[in-house]
Amino acid sequence: MLDFEKRKPEMIALLKKLVEIESPSSDKAAVDRVGAAVAQECRQIGAQVEIVPNSLTGNHLVARWGSGPDGILLMHHMDTVFPLGTLERMPFYEKDKKIFGPGVLDMKGGIVISLTAVAALLEAGALIRPITILVTSDEEIGSGTSEDLIRKLAKEAALVLVLESGLVDGSLKTWRKGVGEFLVRVKGRAAHAGGAHQEGRNAIAEMAHQVLAIQNMTDYARGTTLNVGVIRGGTVSNVVPEEAIIDVDFRVLVPEETGRVINAMNALRPVTPDTSVEVSGGLNRPPMPNDDLMKATFEKASQIARGINLEIKAGGSGGGSDGNFVAPLGIALLDGMGTYGEGLHSDREYIFSRSLPERAALVAELIKQW
Repeated sequence: MLDFEKRKPEMIALLKKLVEIESPSSDKAAVDRVGAAVAQECRQIGAQVEIVPNSLTGNHLVARWGSGPDGILLMHHMDTVFPLGTLERMPFYEKDKKIFGPGVLDMKGGIVISLTAVAALLEAGALIRPITILVTSDEEIGSGTSEDLIRKLAKEAALVLVLESGLVDGSLKTWRKGVGEFLVRVKGRAAHAGGAHQEGRNAIAEMAHQVLAIQNMTDYARGTTLNVGVIRGGTVSNVVPEEAIIDVDFRVLVPEETGRVINAMNALRPVTPDTSVEVSGGLNRPPMPNDDLMKATFEKASQIARGINLEIKAGGSGGGSDGNFVAPLGIALLDGMGTYGEGLHSDREYIFSRSLPERAALVAELIKQW
């Protein structure tokens, strides 16, 4: 069995290096800087590295060891939600067997795990099948430029491991909700609130009807939620508002619920005469259900893990990942394979330091035995 505990100091050093190259999704130059660092690490352990140019966000990175069918794809993203300068108030540090810093959990720790696992297998002469590492630049903003690349590489693989963070107790993620957004715009008619109130058509009042209708589409029993999270409308209090806009988040656990929600949203009609309702948007990431394939994949992984004295648990998340794009393809998939801790997307973000060698051992064993 490979000893990853002795590699823990170098894993922490690499994590520190990547975290201290800040990489907010919206800053292409910043994301490309961390991408260059990851590419260098990949080349140092013998990868053929392809930089996939991207003008909208940072470039994507594909690193390969070997070629041919029956390979394993390891998926990551290098962008974070933290703006440049976050390190000044949120530095990388270790305390009480935890490691803190922007992006340690989501998800630069996952990149470190994959690179370490592959390096250890290469040193041991145990890398006997093709391995591809994908590191994308835009997961935190919807994966708009990487979605097609994700699907293309996943279709070439026998197994896809997503190195997003696990749950706080270390559980893998064997289900995720699908994620979508709608923008709803109501048009009314402006008028003076005192002198011609009756001539106006209040867009905010009409939107109130729509908000209640949308919220009522939620079905907790089926794992479906709709949330009106942002509302904008009107100009000043003495004008009947002509326009109101809302942003709606929706999540679906059952694939069939996607069609129900989209149809219901597109069927919205105004209650107030002489107003209009316009709906745009839809599903961004399809659901990743805990179906028969997922259950079989997890059970096989559990058997392999037990061979190195690891017990893995299954869980899930209402949030999406790039694993959601892989789920409908009928390919063996495991998510939440990265580090685990708490506080992602906040100044409390940390990982348990033990998760670095533990997960590297698991990834390496799955690569060896799948």
